[in-house]
Amino acid sequence: MTFDRFDIHQHVTDQIVAMLDQAKGDFRLPWHTPGSIMRPINVASCKPYQGVNILALWAEAEKRGYGSGLWGTYRQWAAAGAQVRKGEKAAYIVFYKEAGRWDAAAADDAGQSAEPARRLVTRASAVFAVEQVDGYKLPQPPPRDPVIADARAESVVAATRAKIIHEGHRAFYRPSTDTIHVPPRFVFIGTSTSSPTEAYYSTLFHELTHYAGHETRCNRQLGKRFGEHAHAMEELVAELGAAFLCADLQITCAPRIDHAQYLAHWLAVLRHDKRAIFSAASKASEAVAFLSAVQPLSSNEPSRPAAQGSVESGNALPASTLVASL
Repeated sequence: MTFDRFDIHQHVTDQIVAMLDQAKGDFRLPWHTPGSIMRPINVASCKPYQGVNILALWAEAEKRGYGSGLWGTYRQWAAAGAQVRKGEKAAYIVFYKEAGRWDAAAADDAGQSAEPARRLVTRASAVFAVEQVDGYKLPQPPPRDPVIADARAESVVAATRAKIIHEGHRAFYRPSTDTIHVPPRFVFIGTSTSSPTEAYYSTLFHELTHYAGHETRCNRQLGKRFGEHAHAMEELVAELGAAFLCADLQITCAPRIDHAQYLAHWLAVLRHDKRAIFSAASKASEAVAFLSAVQPLSSNEPSRPAAQGSVESGNALPASTLVASL
């Protein structure tokens, strides 16, 4: 494949559109599946991928049946003492390379503020999952402890200092009062893939992502970019923010059937604008970074593979403080 002619925006968008198309029946997406509750991690940097690369790799893992979440370029696997098997098909992620002049669209995709002296150029990078290589022994992760996972989730919520009101049977964020409203915990009954507690926290993380978009926090403004679809795209940002937080905290994100109504809007926007999912995922990562920045360090950090080799397009979006260190 010639990368000069490879449209990474269209490639990733097509992946996400196919994923959303498959979810039309029951609104079941890869992050709603038990066992997929981790962020993809780069073998060289030992850091989680960011933004749209999370979705691209989740989509690839779902399609191919990969469960490890560990990825790297051909050179990174070689540096780690492993060999990509002959004939294996690569997945593609995006990274941003600095050039001479400012590009507002690329900067928005990458979650960067306006700095007229810089221009970020989008590039594609081929990566392979650990299931596609020989000579690498995947570390055995510690068994998931739901008690620890719930305690960490509660720590995230408490540290935000958001005003959360438990009442009624509907969850929403009210910008005018800057308050989050969710039903009491005992109302949540869970789903076939998530426990009642997981359903509660994934709903709360969705509303916290809305909360993070307030003008005094991330100041998320989607109207200029998405016009009449701004509300639906805000819901997509919140859906992704909740999925990213749940993945970091090893909580299965519960599907919310009431959000299925937005699927048609999401698909319409993505089919019309191949950069839209990049922007939405960037905004979701920005919200997660904001919510995680106030978190105390914890000794219960999930295990990561040992760092080996040099970083090559591993942390594909610009680095920020993320929930991996919770």
